[in-house]
Amino acid sequence: MGGKGGHGWGGPALVRDLGLIFFMEAAVSYPSLRAWLEGEGGAAPFWRFMEAALYDPGFGYYARRIREVGARGDFATSASLSPRLGRAIAAWMEAEGAAGGCREVIEIGPGSGQLHLALRQALGWRGRWHWRSHLVERSEVLGRAQRAALGRGRAQWHRDPAEALAAAGGRALIFSNELVDAFPATLWQRQDGEWQEVWLELEGSGRVVEVLRAGGDCGTSLAAGDFVEGQRVECHEGYRDWLKGWRPQWLGGTMLTIDYGELGKRLYERRLGGSLRGYRRHERVEGVALYQDPGSADVTADVNFSDLLKWGVAAGLRNVALESQGDFLSRYSRGRSEVDARLADPAGVGGAFLCLQQRPA
Repeated sequence: MGGKGGHGWGGPALVRDLGLIFFMEAAVSYPSLRAWLEGEGGAAPFWRFMEAALYDPGFGYYARRIREVGARGDFATSASLSPRLGRAIAAWMEAEGAAGGCREVIEIGPGSGQLHLALRQALGWRGRWHWRSHLVERSEVLGRAQRAALGRGRAQWHRDPAEALAAAGGRALIFSNELVDAFPATLWQRQDGEWQEVWLELEGSGRVVEVLRAGGDCGTSLAAGDFVEGQRVECHEGYRDWLKGWRPQWLGGTMLTIDYGELGKRLYERRLGGSLRGYRRHERVEGVALYQDPGSADVTADVNFSDLLKWGVAAGLRNVALESQGDFLSRYSRGRSEVDARLADPAGVGGAFLCLQQRPA
């Protein structure tokens, strides 16, 4: 997953108001924010910080720090709590495969490998022989965990979707769980009636401050005029650019994207500061604390599914279905435990996650 390229910015940088200006120096072994900014030339957009905190080879969370997903890790996913999602995806695969004659499946960002293991178990030995699995993973740490969980068998590992699609002959079912939120997000604030991007800047005194820079292309589908001054929103533009990069190699099949988020403006109801946060040993980290010890926590933001719908069409995809995780699970699998029921609960996880299906147009 990548970040975005540079911008042609216009207008002066605007330092945020008192109380949101901060000074930080991390007393830990990882590079401090100040040292990282010095390496960036003294200023960088927020998405660059998020990209480094997650993926920098030296200190990034997914490159170095992550060890486990689940109760013993920093965060849990639906797949780490129960095999029900895996059973539902297996049933979805069989239905889509029967309709389109596709027998190649690609999972992008498989995490610990638990979800893929659950779906393969649900397929049974006969079903497993009918499907060939491709896993796309850029983290060496997680890749090792996946191989330990799954073995090699009929599974192949790839560094990017284009490579996986080449191995699958261009036709495959594609799915992901909590992938989009792992892309670096641009951070925007409504200021003077328009979206302005949040940057980090190192002052001569050594203070690190957040500044707002006017101009540039805000890729979000949200209109600044629909929000009050000071509202912050996130935009996963890195996902948009990444999708455009490999989309021409995908010739047929269906893509299932599962993530936490909402449509458009509803995502930010009663959330003036946006949805940005981090997780460190299951503890939620917000605000200034996100900048402490870069790489020590998973930094994430909710997904605006209105953006995904818009970007899909622009990339030559047809939006087939959008539903809650609860509805998806109820349609493709039966609950067997209290945890299974919680995953489909519309007042909880079942309503917080959405499932988007798209196909090449």
